[in-house]
Amino acid sequence: MLLPLAAALVPAGRAAVLGPTYSEHARAAMLAGHTVLETSDIARLADADLAVVVNPNNPDGRLIPAETLCSLAGALASRGGALVVDEAFMEVGPADASLAGRVGEGLIVLRSFGKFFGLAGLRLGFAIAVPEQTARLRAQLGPWPVAGPAIAIGSLALADTAWIETTRRVVTAAAQRLDGLLIGAGLEIAGGTTLYRLVRTRGLEEAQRLARVAALPAAGMVPEEERDRNPEHLGNARQAPGANAIGAFLVLLHLLEGYSEAAAQIGLG
Repeated sequence: MLLPLAAALVPAGRAAVLGPTYSEHARAAMLAGHTVLETSDIARLADADLAVVVNPNNPDGRLIPAETLCSLAGALASRGGALVVDEAFMEVGPADASLAGRVGEGLIVLRSFGKFFGLAGLRLGFAIAVPEQTARLRAQLGPWPVAGPAIAIGSLALADTAWIETTRRVVTAAAQRLDGLLIGAGLEIAGGTTLYRLVRTRGLEEAQRLARVAALPAAGMVPEEERDRNPEHLGNARQAPGANAIGAFLVLLHLLEGYSEAAAQIGLG
């Protein structure tokens, strides 16, 4: 809901999305009436009316320096345009990379609870912008855009700095374990953050099978062929905290550890 409204803060014109990234921003800009270009050249964003940057980016983890983005936002604002910076993964980014405390004319920052906090079911996110723009967003969202319990949970999550710091350390250690497993399976790490990795593989079919198998325990399921091959995984899968993204990630690591040797034997290593 929030993405097309943020895109509509700029009159319909030309939108440029720094890619490759997930497709929802391009869709939101089109819903707001913009013609959309996805480009990997950040210089081309300066010619747009609306520019969108996911920072850190998904899937490759690309991180654009804060000063570069502030300069771009200033250039766009001088022509009546704006830069939308999606910081959904910024909780695991460098401390000085966020623009949340630097909003001004031409800069809108989006944040989310669905990634680092593992609270996607709350459907909770927010925009940080100058008062005129936030007032326009409030008017379009109406009086009840978010449930009261979701706001209470989100407020507690943001205030729990001890949990945030602990979880940053946990996912950093887990990402290092994942790197070792991926490299050991013959995969090349092409980018990412401590919440995800982008890899290249020569054995696409087998990699897809492993990804499918690794994802199911988050929902408490194990495919029949893998249960028969590795019955000890069944009990672990049933204990997987599917509602918790960090727990699901650790379960994925556990499964990959079990499959790394087999993957090497079938030609990924």
